[in-house]
Amino acid sequence: MAPPVTERGLKSVVWRKIKTAVFDDCKKEGEWKIMLLDEFTTKLLSSCCKMTDLLEEGITVIENIYKNREPVRQMKALYFISPTSKSVDCFLRDFGSKCENKYKAAYIYFTDFCPDSLFNKIKASCSKSIRRCKEINISFIPHESQVYTLDVPDAFYYCYSPDPSNASSKEAVMEAMAEQIVTVCATLDENPGVRYKSKPLDNASKLAQLVEKKLEDYYKMDEKGLIKGKTHSQLLIIDRGFDPVSTVLHELTFQAMAYDLLPIENDTYKYRTDGKDKEAVLEEDDDLWVRVRHRHIAVVLEEIPKLMKEISSTKKATEGKTSLSALTQLMKKMPHFRKQMTKQVVHLNLAEDCMNKFKLNIEKLCKTEQDLALGTDAEGQRVKDSMLVLLPVLLNKNHDNCDKIRAVLLYIFGINGTTEENLDRLIHNVKIEDDSDMIRNWSHLGVPIVPPSQQAKPVRKDRSAEETFQLSRWTPFIKDIMERHCYEGQWPGCHLETSSIPRAERFSYHCRPSNKERQI
Repeated sequence: MAPPVTERGLKSVVWRKIKTAVFDDCKKEGEWKIMLLDEFTTKLLSSCCKMTDLLEEGITVIENIYKNREPVRQMKALYFISPTSKSVDCFLRDFGSKCENKYKAAYIYFTDFCPDSLFNKIKASCSKSIRRCKEINISFIPHESQVYTLDVPDAFYYCYSPDPSNASSKEAVMEAMAEQIVTVCATLDENPGVRYKSKPLDNASKLAQLVEKKLEDYYKMDEKGLIKGKTHSQLLIIDRGFDPVSTVLHELTFQAMAYDLLPIENDTYKYRTDGKDKEAVLEEDDDLWVRVRHRHIAVVLEEIPKLMKEISSTKKATEGKTSLSALTQLMKKMPHFRKQMTKQVVHLNLAEDCMNKFKLNIEKLCKTEQDLALGTDAEGQRVKDSMLVLLPVLLNKNHDNCDKIRAVLLYIFGINGTTEENLDRLIHNVKIEDDSDMIRNWSHLGVPIVPPSQQAKPVRKDRSAEETFQLSRWTPFIKDIMERHCYEGQWPGCHLETSSIPRAERFSYHCRPSNKERQI
C-alpha cells in the first residue's frame, strides 16, 4: 500500500481519496477489472501510487483510452478520465453498440465536473452499460509532498500574452484553473480565506475572485445540507511578476541548484560511477532526497559523507556479532544497507556534479547576483553604482549568454527599470540581439523594464541580523508575506488584498457535493 499521510503529505492524501472514492466504491471481492486512463489521469495516478497499489485494488491491466485496444468482453472496465470531449468520445467508441462493446460493463469516474452536454451524450448512447458515474473532484497533480501542479502548460502564454485576440482563451484558462484550485481545497477539506496581490497586473485579482466564488459555490452545502464555514487556512494568490528576482537568481539549495545546473529531465539524474553510466530518479520515496533537497549545498556536502560513515559503522557493528540471531538479523538488513548506500552514492555524485559546475563559472557570478539583487554587498555596504558591479560579468568570456542575460535582468530589476537607450547599449555590447526578447518580454509580466518605474519599490523586512551564507543572502518576497500572515508582526510593503464578493451574491449558486454521483 502507499505510505501513510505523514510520510508523503499531499501525495498520500490524494491516493487515499482516489482509493476511497474510486476503488472502494466499485470493488467486489475476487473481481478483477481493466482500468482506462487518459493523459491527465495517467500523470495523476503515477504521481501518487505504484502498480502494486493498483493490483491490490483489483486492477489487472491499465490501458490508454486514446489507443486502439482488443475487446475483453468478459471483464468490467473502470474509466478514470478527465471530463473532456476527447476522453468522452474515446469512451463512447468502446460502447458503440451492445454487440460491439469492448467490455462487460463500465464504471466511470471523472476527475472534475462533467459538463451537461458531455453527460447527456453518454446517457443517450450507452446508459445500460454503465454501472456507476461519479465526479471525484481531484483535478490537480501532486508533484511533491507539499507541491502540486495544475498541469496547464498553455496558461502562462494566455495569461500574459499581449495579443488582444487571446482574451477569450485567457478567460477560459482562468476559469479552468479556478475550478482546479477548488479541487485542491476540497481534497484537503479546507475552505480558506483567499488573498491576492492586486498590482501591477490584475491576473491574481481575477483568479482570486473566481476561486472565491467557486469555493462558496462548492461549499454552500455539504452532504448533510449544512453550510461549511471558512477554515483558518489562507490561500495566497500572487502574480508571476510579483518577485522576478527569485526566478532569475542562481539558487544554492540542493534541488534548485541541481535542476538549474544539470541536465535533469523528468526527475531523472544521469551519472557515471565505477566506469558505468547509471540513472536515478529523484522522487518522494527517496528518504534521503526528501531530507536534504531544500538544504543549502554547503550543508549537503557535509551531511552526506557523515551519513555514509554512520551506515558503514552500523553495518560493521552488526557484522561483529557472531550469534545465530545476529547473523539472521544481518542477512535481513543487508538489502537495506545496500539500498541506503546506493542512495548516498547517488546524492554524493549529484552534489559533486553541482559543485563542479559551481566552481567553474557560477561562484563569482553568484556574488554579483546577490549584490545586484539586494543593492548591498556581503559586508552590508550599499552598492553605489550597479553598472560597475554588472560589467565584469558581461566582459567575462567564460559566462554564456544565458547567465549574462540573468545578470542584466537583475541589474534592471535592481534599478526598477531603465531607459531604451541604456537597454539597447547593454544588448549590443553583450551581443545578445537574438535573445533580447528574454529581457523585453518581462514587461508583459508587469515588471518595469523600459522606461524606469516612478513607483517606489516595496519595503522589505529587515533581515540583517539573520545568519545566512554570503552567496545566498537574498530572501524570496513570498517569505515576507507568509511570515506576516503567520505571525502578528507587520511591516510596510507586504499588503495583500482580501477577495471580496458582495454579501448578496455569496450563496446564490448551487453547489456540487464532493464525490457526486450522476444518475445515468
